[in-house]
Amino acid sequence: MGVTSVRAIVPSLLARATDPIEGAPESRLTLRPGSAEELAEQLQACSASGLSVLVWGGGTHQAMGHRVVPDVIVAMVAFANVVDHQAEDMTLVVEGGVTLGAIDALLGPHRQMAIVPEMTPRSTIGGVVATGMSGYRRARYGPTRDHLLEVTLVTGDGRVVRGGGRVVKNVQGYDLMRLSCGSFGSLGVIVQVCLKLWPRPAVAATVAVDDADRATGVVHRPWAVIETDRRTTVHLAGTNEEIDAQAARLGGDPVPGHAWPVLPDGPVWSVRVPANCTREAIRRLPPVSFVAQHGVGVVDVATDDLTAIRPWAEAQGGSVVRVRGAADGLDPWGTPPATAALQRRIIARFDPDRVINPGRLPGGL
Repeated sequence: MGVTSVRAIVPSLLARATDPIEGAPESRLTLRPGSAEELAEQLQACSASGLSVLVWGGGTHQAMGHRVVPDVIVAMVAFANVVDHQAEDMTLVVEGGVTLGAIDALLGPHRQMAIVPEMTPRSTIGGVVATGMSGYRRARYGPTRDHLLEVTLVTGDGRVVRGGGRVVKNVQGYDLMRLSCGSFGSLGVIVQVCLKLWPRPAVAATVAVDDADRATGVVHRPWAVIETDRRTTVHLAGTNEEIDAQAARLGGDPVPGHAWPVLPDGPVWSVRVPANCTREAIRRLPPVSFVAQHGVGVVDVATDDLTAIRPWAEAQGGSVVRVRGAADGLDPWGTPPATAALQRRIIARFDPDRVINPGRLPGGL
């Protein structure tokens, strides 16, 4: 659709257009809605006019999935407010544009924590939920979706929809929290979430070990057991007595704090397989930097192309996906899931004209 056509069809959007977002792909319009209601109006206009929309939060997960060529970019910069923090109830309600760094800074003085990825403080919570990304503490606490109590999103045709509730045992209607986690915006733009919180432990420590497989068997529920191309570490938390006892079983000395591994800059692919296939996944890697999460089945690899081991991973019920960096000509997802037809039907209920992040999902959905 040309610029002239856009001007003729959606003057209300043109009136609200703002300057482009640094780092974002080229688009015909950039919008910065200030409320869920304003966003709903804008998405309704985009849907009626057949304009494709790319949602932009912190920009840290934009390399995941198929490339979107948008007519409109919706920037979530205005959705950066803390709505409610109930410290005694261990819940936090924030808008989708709040960064993980801001959440950590807020909860620190209360000795609380949200179970979100540790190494991307610029990421927004909406982006983390939309891409389904989880952090290293997943081995102990489970993935991001397990810590969502409530999600509010704006659908592609301009409805404000809420699922869940701000209490742990609330269950009603669609399980919108789990559906939205990993949906890549296909159900709508995430404008608000309620997170279940956890107490921050008194002490954290890291123990270097020689054998990751042995470590998972001798330590009860560590935060993480991580193997890289350089070393293997077990990440512990609790009281001093608990950490000393676990370190003794591991046969190593505890070092205060958690030094989470970081892959070098550049493209990154992720092998995601059943946990008992982690060792075999590592064995199949080329000689490059990697971070493997034992007990989880995730191995992130710094390489331009890891599709050679995709057939093996898919045969185990897993996948090999791109999480960072350009990879022109390479499918970022692999074989579409058997549930693709069901996903298409669900998406049609929320975004019938498929305007939000169209084509980004496996199979170009």
